[in-house]
Amino acid sequence: MKIGILTGGGDCPGLNAVIRAVVRKGTFHYNDEFVGFLEGWRGVLENNARPLDLESVAGILPRGGTILRTSRTNPSKTENGIDRCVENLRKNGIDALVVIGGDDTQSISQKLFERGIKVVGVPKTIDNDLSGTDFCFGFDTAVTIATEAIDRVHTTAEAHNRVIVVEVMGRDSGWIATYSGVAGGADVILIPERPFNVDEISEIVKRRHNRGRYFSVIVVAEGARLADGDGSQATTAQTKDQFGHVRLGGIGNALAAEIEKRTGFETRAVVLGHIQRGGSPTAFDRMLATRYGVGAIDLVHQEKFGQMVVLRGNHIESIPIIESIAKTSYVSPELIDVALSLQDRRGNKKTAA
Repeated sequence: MKIGILTGGGDCPGLNAVIRAVVRKGTFHYNDEFVGFLEGWRGVLENNARPLDLESVAGILPRGGTILRTSRTNPSKTENGIDRCVENLRKNGIDALVVIGGDDTQSISQKLFERGIKVVGVPKTIDNDLSGTDFCFGFDTAVTIATEAIDRVHTTAEAHNRVIVVEVMGRDSGWIATYSGVAGGADVILIPERPFNVDEISEIVKRRHNRGRYFSVIVVAEGARLADGDGSQATTAQTKDQFGHVRLGGIGNALAAEIEKRTGFETRAVVLGHIQRGGSPTAFDRMLATRYGVGAIDLVHQEKFGQMVVLRGNHIESIPIIESIAKTSYVSPELIDVALSLQDRRGNKKTAA
């Protein structure tokens, strides 16, 4: 078979491991031929592709990013965009398409599947918020990087008697904040699932100082919201990408300023940003991404199209793509309780994550 591959949306560690696994198993076991479309759906839309073979994927397992590059291109926003994608796939003689991406990318996969294109999805979101799978590759690497940063922040916060707010990724769910915050021993963890009150957070910080802990570390997801606000998220610009998302950012600096004003304690913000996306994937992510790639090429040859590979427990399974993009995967109440149980909330009447 002649199989196309693309990576769409934001980059994350492990994308190359998926590409490598698809090509290697497809070549060794199925005698497949591969074509990589460059820069996500833009490559399909503009018919920009390159051959993929064993030499192309040699040595890419530990590399971050994606050798196919990526973009947030949405063919639905281009006149006759879906039709052009269908036409270009057929021009290239593509028998099946493996799409590596999150809910936005997979929403186009679903549209193409409904048009008769044989599509298989691989879940990719560094935020780990894609429904139907327990973990997405890249998430473990991001958590590891964030945890190391929090560990380092602790020492400088203690040395200067400072409060430090660490802003991590997480648009609508706080998986990275929760995991790295708990693993890094943060004093407060703020996530989109539970809007927070600045006064209550300030009281927690004061309470630590009153018992002789003259520093605090707060981890906040970029999409966290104020409980007494209008429900909006902090943004760096009002422009939206082609899938309707604004660029989030700024909650860390805004929260640091408010805490310093309310407590009188020197407060600084650290924004990890794209550092969480970059670099080599962890061993866990390399293994998970490889399992996804092997599972995806197997789905192709089992003719299970319109499906996405997922991790359930420790097993690779598959679910319909349309099911995977139907809703967001939020941090479970159990994990939220773990984070809350480690905070000194004595005297607080309300609950903040």
